[in-house]
Amino acid sequence: MTITLDLAAAPLTPRLARLVDLLGELAEAGEGVVRLAEPVPVRAVTAVPAPAPADEHPDTLRILAGSRVVRQGDREIPLTRIEFDLLLFLAEHPHRVFTRLQLLGSVWGYEHAVARTVDVHVRRLRAKLGTDTPLVTTVYGVGYRLADEARVRVDRFR
Repeated sequence: MTITLDLAAAPLTPRLARLVDLLGELAEAGEGVVRLAEPVPVRAVTAVPAPAPADEHPDTLRILAGSRVVRQGDREIPLTRIEFDLLLFLAEHPHRVFTRLQLLGSVWGYEHAVARTVDVHVRRLRAKLGTDTPLVTTVYGVGYRLADEARVRVDRFR
């Protein structure tokens, strides 16, 4: 089977970016091959960080869902696809506790994995965010949730 993607036609949407990531993961696992039909010209893009609103706290974590970027103040926090999706999912569902299996189904898209996989990604996410109070709270015996005191803002269109 061959899948052809014309990536130069339009900006990369979050869903298309996820598809490209998944195809890359399949190729890395030896389950497929990614070949470029022709060299893709590199376009120079100057990224200008969007300014935070004046009334926003400087420690607020801003999730720019459209561009899949996470910022805290002027600092951009590099996250993997799964770390970003996990953080976005929890931020979009505040005050709710999710079991590991619920997170596997909602974030990973499947439930046929070791539930402790979620623990590993939560630990890595916490380390990268590096705040004094963790944004992702453990509810012992149940699962994880976004902390009540978390300063998080999701911007769907940036």
